[in-house]
Order: sequence, then C-alpha cells, then structure tokens
Amino acid sequence: MTVAALIEKLELEVLNLEEGDREITGGYTGDLLSWVMGKAESGDMWVTIMTNLNVVAVASLVDVACVVIADKAEVAPEVIEKAKQQGINLLRSDKSAYQLCNEQILL
Repeated sequence: MTVAALIEKLELEVLNLEEGDREITGGYTGDLLSWVMGKAESGDMWVTIMTNLNVVAVASLVDVACVVIADKAEVAPEVIEKAKQQGINLLRSDKSAYQLCNEQILL
C-alpha cells in the first residue's frame, strides 16, 4: 500500500507529504526513540504519540515510509518544517495508536 492510499483509507490529516507514492512495507508502533531506531525498518509506517524534533531525525535515520502521529497530538510548526526539510511524510490522526494499528491490519 502507498502512503497516499493509507491517508485515504485511514482519513489521516496530512502535515507534510513528500512521497505519496512511497510503498509501506511494514509497520512499527513505539514512542521510545532509541527503541524505534533499533527495531523499526525502512519502509515502515511508524505510529507514535511523540512530536518533538527527534521524531523527524529518527524517521530519517530509519527511512520509514511515514510517521503517523496518534491521538491528535499537537505538532509544533518547527517539527513540520523539519519534516519538509528532511522529506518525511508526516501524518496525524485523532485515533489512538491501538486503533490505527488495528485498522491498518484490516486493510
């Protein structure tokens, strides 16, 4: 599934979309950034409630397909700007991480 298709299916809010045609090849849910660095894989959809600048750095380092911010967590403008600079697909949902993961499995 592509990031664009995920956005449509899960009705995600787009904070930054650089590569809508990027294929999502897996998924990871986690908020401990050091853990995500060691466990997430390139091409994953990463679901988190973390919204600081380090999320963009980890997303870039791991090369995730997109970051989905759960629970409508507030994202500062500088984080969105950094996602633009780094080419990170940054999305948001009012659903919980649990709900997002369950819905993704059903897709």
